[in-house]
Amino acid sequence: MATYDLEQQEQLEQVKQFWKQYGNLITWLLLLVLGGFAAWNGYNYWQNSRATKAAGLYEELDKAALSGDVKKVDQSFADLSKDYGGTTFAEQGALLAAKVAADHQTLDQAKAALQWLVDHGKNADLVAVGRLRLAGMQMDAKQFDDALKTLGASIPDEFQGLVNDRRGDIYMAQGKKDQAIQAYQQAWKTMDATVDYRRFVEGKLVALGHAPASAEAAASAAQ
Repeated sequence: MATYDLEQQEQLEQVKQFWKQYGNLITWLLLLVLGGFAAWNGYNYWQNSRATKAAGLYEELDKAALSGDVKKVDQSFADLSKDYGGTTFAEQGALLAAKVAADHQTLDQAKAALQWLVDHGKNADLVAVGRLRLAGMQMDAKQFDDALKTLGASIPDEFQGLVNDRRGDIYMAQGKKDQAIQAYQQAWKTMDATVDYRRFVEGKLVALGHAPASAEAAASAAQ
């Protein structure tokens, strides 16, 4: 029994010595792990709460858009972009706010909403849509250099055909026929043959006397 007590005492002393040597380190490691876990849970809660509030504001914006309440649309988008700028709801809100503004001929507000999306958006697809719409508005306002600059940024590959087509429209508006043809040709080549819009681009090239190879072959076969 005495031997057993002695062994227990030795083990206790070893534990005390180990804790004395490594206790502070273990404590700090535990605090870091628990703190990181709490921070992660807190971050997830914050993100979920933020997304819920952004969704509520977007719903308000959508309702205002359906009712034609331009003032309410502007206010809802201002709140979205200010407080929830990193969310997809804010980026979708920019597109909707721009559409409503354009429909009501407040073009400066429409361009401002699209410019916000281009400058601050994180969703590459939504930003690409914003660039196309903004460039179109700039072209209509004869801001050709700005429109080409808007289209000059990197975009997802699936939007490249549309960008080239819009670039061709800008060149045509400037009277630069040769550059327009090149842009339309690039757009036609880039688009998949199953895309309906490709036929519209083809029509532009035909009207300019530069039918794509497949269109020329079809015309020859018909003759």
